[in-house]
Amino acid sequence: MTSFDTSPRLDVWRALPALAVVFVMLATTGWTALRSHRESTSLQASLAAWEHGSIHGRRLPDPAAAPARLARFFTSLTPRERDRLAHRYPLAVGNMNGAPAPLRYQANRIAIDQARRAEKKRMHDDRLSTAGQQDAGRRMDRYRSLLRPGRHILAFDPEGSGRVAEVFGDLTTAQRVSVVVPGVDTDLLTFQRTYRRYSAPVGMAEALYAAEQAAGPTIRTAVIAWADYTSPDGLGVDAATGLRAQEGALRLNALLRALPGRSTVSMFCHSYGSVVCGVAAPGMPRRVADIAVAASPGMRVTRAAHLRTKARVWAMRDATDWVQDVPYLELGGLGHGADPVSSAFGARVLSARDARGHGGYFEPGTDSLRNLADIGVGAYGAVTCARQDEACRSGLSGATTAGRA
Repeated sequence: MTSFDTSPRLDVWRALPALAVVFVMLATTGWTALRSHRESTSLQASLAAWEHGSIHGRRLPDPAAAPARLARFFTSLTPRERDRLAHRYPLAVGNMNGAPAPLRYQANRIAIDQARRAEKKRMHDDRLSTAGQQDAGRRMDRYRSLLRPGRHILAFDPEGSGRVAEVFGDLTTAQRVSVVVPGVDTDLLTFQRTYRRYSAPVGMAEALYAAEQAAGPTIRTAVIAWADYTSPDGLGVDAATGLRAQEGALRLNALLRALPGRSTVSMFCHSYGSVVCGVAAPGMPRRVADIAVAASPGMRVTRAAHLRTKARVWAMRDATDWVQDVPYLELGGLGHGADPVSSAFGARVLSARDARGHGGYFEPGTDSLRNLADIGVGAYGAVTCARQDEACRSGLSGATTAGRA
């Protein structure tokens, strides 16, 4: 991290050109694609209805109660009772940490279908502009895609730009769970893409899940594409500050504390997602064994040790990634701190050969994806380090070493 040895006022003036570069980079790399947010009301309405609801004369538990308590409540119900709650309060149940994953999938299918039907009506609403009707059509297409058989939607909120999370694999029986945390300009409509497929959360998670099955075919894995936070957007300071990361970190840790079973968890955090993971790190449960960041603008600390986590911290960056030109500093809340791939930071630096720029770390056939998959299955002995000293493998003698052939 850059150090200054002159007066504080001079420090500020010297940093201004660097901060200007931050905004130029944000404006020219897709970080600042304009879109509008609306405050979430449907989910809040469903939660409010839940709070006033009952079943067989019993008040329903606080939806913000500890996941273990909520899990016990749902376990005490019959399948018919759980089904009734999913239909009565689909958004509340679908987003409730502590509810069984299969029940959340069911509830979210109901909520998504309701949202699809609402957007279908909006497509033909004469009170909307042509652009509004087209937006309704795009959202309806997204909902229709999310409703395809075999998709497991763990979280869903249609309000504003939308939030969503999807599971690949069996979350309930998995031995190892990977969580993909994407960066800026992530919303309902960008959750998956046809063009540049592996730069979107669904493509990232699908590629990682397939690579993990190849790296550890006998290990039961699950991958979560987690876009259940409001990422930065718009032309402004959002992407250069930690506000969205702080909000996202609370939601992320709530998810991690509610994951079923005793599976080992690995975090895979891309771009601004690494800021979210950096802020969340001190509060992550002990079952989180690894935090791997790719294309990181910083984790809002100067050293990996300052993350205050027992998890191993990994970092990678492709040589062609524009993020390397973003000033790695923090001043007055702007910027995200030190460069995670620098020697001084202290992360285990992995090879990202052939990552194909800022959005290509999850492209099949790349060193970056293979390394991420090896971490996901605990095959630490198979990872490819970025530096000749292979310091990224230090202290891993007790870890799993079986990996790709």
